Amino acid sequence: MTRGRLRIYLGAAPGVGKTYAMLGEGRRARERGRDVVVGFVETHGRPRTAALLEDLEVVPRRTMTHRGGTFTELDTEAVIARRPKAALIDELAHTNVPGSKHVKRWQDVDDILDAGIDVVSTVNIQHLESVNDVVQEITGVPQRETVPDEVVRRADQVELVDMSPEALRRRMAHGNVYTPEKVDAALSNYFRVGNLTALRELALLWVAGKVDDQLDRYRAAHGIAVTWETRERVVVALTGGPEGDTLVRRAARIAARTKGADLLAVHVTSADGLAVGDPASLARQRVLVESMGGTYHQVVGDDIPRALLDFARGVNATQLVLGASRRGRFAQLFSRGVGVETTALSGSIDVHMITHEEAKKGRRRPARSRAALTRKRRLSGWAMAVAGMPALTAALAPFRDMLSLPSEILFFLCLTVGVALAGGMWPAITAAVGGSLLLNWYFTPPLGEFTINDPENLFALLVFILVAAAVSTIVDIAARRTRQAARAGADAELLSTLAGHVLRGQAAVPSLLERTRETFGLGTVTLLERRPDAARTPDHRSDPGAWRIAATSGGAPPTCPGQADTDVAIDDDMILAARGGPLDAADRAVLEAFAAEAAVALRHERLQEAAARARPLAEADRMRTALLAAVSHDLRTPLASAKAAVESLRSTEVAWSEQDRAELLATAEESLDKLARLVGNLLDMSRLQAGVLGATPQPIALEEVVPRAVDDLGPLHERIEGDLSIDLPEVLADPALLERVLVNLMSNAVRYSPPGAKVLVNASRHVEHVEIRVIDRGPGIPPEAHDRVFQPFQRLGDRDNHTGVGLGLALSRGLTEAMGGTLVPDETPGGGLTMILTLPIASGHLGVGRRVSGVEEDAGDVEAGDQAPERGLAEPYPLLPGAQDRGQAQGRGEGHGRPGAPGRAEQP
Repeated sequence: MTRGRLRIYLGAAPGVGKTYAMLGEGRRARERGRDVVVGFVETHGRPRTAALLEDLEVVPRRTMTHRGGTFTELDTEAVIARRPKAALIDELAHTNVPGSKHVKRWQDVDDILDAGIDVVSTVNIQHLESVNDVVQEITGVPQRETVPDEVVRRADQVELVDMSPEALRRRMAHGNVYTPEKVDAALSNYFRVGNLTALRELALLWVAGKVDDQLDRYRAAHGIAVTWETRERVVVALTGGPEGDTLVRRAARIAARTKGADLLAVHVTSADGLAVGDPASLARQRVLVESMGGTYHQVVGDDIPRALLDFARGVNATQLVLGASRRGRFAQLFSRGVGVETTALSGSIDVHMITHEEAKKGRRRPARSRAALTRKRRLSGWAMAVAGMPALTAALAPFRDMLSLPSEILFFLCLTVGVALAGGMWPAITAAVGGSLLLNWYFTPPLGEFTINDPENLFALLVFILVAAAVSTIVDIAARRTRQAARAGADAELLSTLAGHVLRGQAAVPSLLERTRETFGLGTVTLLERRPDAARTPDHRSDPGAWRIAATSGGAPPTCPGQADTDVAIDDDMILAARGGPLDAADRAVLEAFAAEAAVALRHERLQEAAARARPLAEADRMRTALLAAVSHDLRTPLASAKAAVESLRSTEVAWSEQDRAELLATAEESLDKLARLVGNLLDMSRLQAGVLGATPQPIALEEVVPRAVDDLGPLHERIEGDLSIDLPEVLADPALLERVLVNLMSNAVRYSPPGAKVLVNASRHVEHVEIRVIDRGPGIPPEAHDRVFQPFQRLGDRDNHTGVGLGLALSRGLTEAMGGTLVPDETPGGGLTMILTLPIASGHLGVGRRVSGVEEDAGDVEAGDQAPERGLAEPYPLLPGAQDRGQAQGRGEGHGRPGAPGRAEQP
C-alpha cells in the first residue's frame, strides 16, 4: 500500500492563521471533488475558523476519562475505517491523554499515513524539538508540547504561515485570537514585538534550511552538477599568504552587495596534509572571515583548481574569489597557474581575480629539511660506499672466472641497496657510480680498461646504475616523508595543545610565553612592543630605546629584536623575540601561531584592565553629576517652599488667620516631608553604590506585601486596580524593601496617568520567577530612553513623562537588584508604560503546579495549540485596603474585583 502524503502548515507564532489555512485547503480540495474529512480541529472559539467547518465532514472524536475529567481526542481508528483521500488533523505536537494508543498525536498521524491516507496538519515553530530551548530563552515560557524535527522534515510539503508582529498584535487587539479578558496579558508577555520577531526569524531560518535540503536532494537525485543561482554564495580561496586579508575583505564586499549572500573561505591542503600555508596567517584570516559573518573551511586535494571548484559546486556557490598569481613570468611559461586553470574549468561559477601587492613577487614555498636522515645514518652510508665497494671487489676478484657478469652485478647491486637504506640517496648514487667503474675495470672484458666489448654488458651496467639510483631515491623520499609526517604530527599536537590552553581559559600572557619557551626549548621568550614615539630608522631593530618589554618568560630578555636569536613579527608594532638558538622553518611556522595567540591575549588583558580602571571613574563621574543635579533642583525646590512658608509665618507685617496659618504650616510640613524622603533616597542610593545596603530576602507572599503598599499610597490608592491570585507562589524578597519599591512604582504610575485613569497591578508566574506588572495609560517613555530613566536623578526633560522620571526609578531598580530581582520598563499596548518587577520564587515553591480539568500541569506551559494558559491561576486576591477582609467574608474566588478589571493574569 502506498503511504499517504503529509502536508504541514508551520506557524511562526500562535494566532497567525495556520488552522484557518488548513481548513481553507480542505474546502478547496472538497470543491475539486476530493474526499476530505476533518479528523481533529481546535477552533479555540474563533468564529471565522469555526465557519470553515460548516460544510466539512467531521469524524467524531474519541471520548476519554482521566483523573475524573472528560477529554476528547483524535479517533485514529475511525479515520482509518472511513478511508478518505485526505484528513485534516490539527496540532501535530499535541500530547494525548494517558491511556491512548500513542503518547503523541504525530504518532497517530503516522498510522493514518501508513494506511494510505493523505494528512494535512499544523504545528508552530516553538514546538519543534531543535528550537525548544531557544524559544524558552527568548520568551521565558517552556514548551512541553514538542515534535521531533525529523517528523516535520519528512513531510512532503511544508508551508510557512507568517504574519508581521504588528499585524498579529492588531489581530489580537481586535479579539480575533483570544477572548478580550486575555488580550492585555498576552500582548504584555508572550506576544511582545521582540518575541514575535525572534519566533518569525526562527521559522524563516528553519524553513530555509528545509528548502536547501530539498534542493540538494533534487540536484543529487537528478545528477545536476552545475550551479543553480538560487542564493548567492561567495567563496574566497586562501593560501595562507599575506594577500589573504585583501582577498577576504574584497569577497566580503562582493557578498555585501547582495543581501543575504553567504561568505565562505576555503584553504586547500595536499592529500598528505603537509603542504599547509602559514599557520599564523591562516589563523588570523580565519578570525577575519568569521568577524565578517563568514565561515572557514579546509579541504584536501592535490589538484588545487579542481579541489576549489569541487568545494564551490558542493556548496552551490555562485562566485569564487582568487588572488592574482604570485608566480613570476618565467614560471608561468611552464604552468598556467591556479587562477587561469580554475577560470578555465569554472563553468557557470563567476571567478574574480583580485590584484594585490604580492602579485608576481614569487611564491614563498615552505622550507624543506635538507637532511631526511640523521647524521649518524648518513655517515654510515658514506662509510659503506667508500669502504664497502673496494672490499666487495677484493672479495669477488678470486672468483672472477667462476661468476658471470650478471651475478657480479647483483652482488654490487645488493651493496648499493644497503648503502641507500643506511645513508640515503647521495651515498647510494656514489656507490652506484663507483661500483659501475669497478665492475668495468675488474669484471668486464677487456679487463684493466674502461671499455666494454659486449653491448649486453653495457646494458647490464646501465640497468645497475638506474636501479641503484631509483632505490636510493625511493629510500630517501620515504625517509623524508616519514620525518615530515612526524614533524607534522608534532606540530598538530602542539597546535591542539595551544587551542586547549586557550579554551581552558589559560591564555594569560605569562602562561602562554612559558608554554612557548618549554615547547621549543628556548631560554627566553619576550614580547617586544614598539614605543609610540620611536622613529622607524633603518637600524631601529637594533635600537633598545625604540622598544619596550610587554611580557617575558625565562632568563634575561632581549631589549630589541636585534638581540634575539629568532624573532617573529606579529604586526608593525609587536615582535616575539626568542633566545636559545635559531629555529628551523617548520618550528618557526608553529612559533608564529603561538606568537599570534600571545599578542591576542596581551591585548585582551589590557582591554580588561582599561575597562576595570574606567568603570569606577565613570561611576564616580556619574554620581558626581547626579548629586549636583539633585542639589540644584530636587533639594532646592522643597527647601525653598518650606523656607518661604516659615518666613511668612514669622512676618509681623501680615495678620494671618488661623486658616492661613494652617495652610502655611501644611505647606512647610509637606515640603519638609518631601525633603526628608529625598535625603533618605540619596542616602539609600549612596549605600547601594557602596554596597552596604542591608537586604534580607526571605520567602513572602505577594498578597501580604502588595495591599500594604497600596495602603501606603494614602488617597492615591483609589487610583489602583487589579487582583492577585492566592495560588501564586511565595517570592524571595526583603518585605520592607519590596513594599518601598512597589510604593515608588505605583505612585509614579498614578502621577503620570491621565486624570481619572486607573493604574493596573497584576502578577503572574514565569517558570522560576514571578512578574509583578504596574501598568499605566500615560504618555509612556520612548524605547530609546528606557535605560536612561534608571540613571540616578535622571529626568531628561525635568517633569516631562515623555522622557523619564527622577530618582525613584533608579532607587527602585537598585533595591530590586539588591533583593536578587530585576526591574525593566515596557510599552503598554495601546499607550502607556508598564514597569515589570521580577522576583525569584522561594525554594520549595519551584515545583508548584496547577490543575486544569483534573490534569496536573506545570504553570506557564504553552499547549500545542494557540491557547493562552492561565498564569496567576484561579481565585483572585483583591489589592485595595480592606478588601482582604471583605473577600474572606464573602468567600474567595467569587469576583472581588471591580467590574471590568481582570481577575487574574492570563498570558501565553
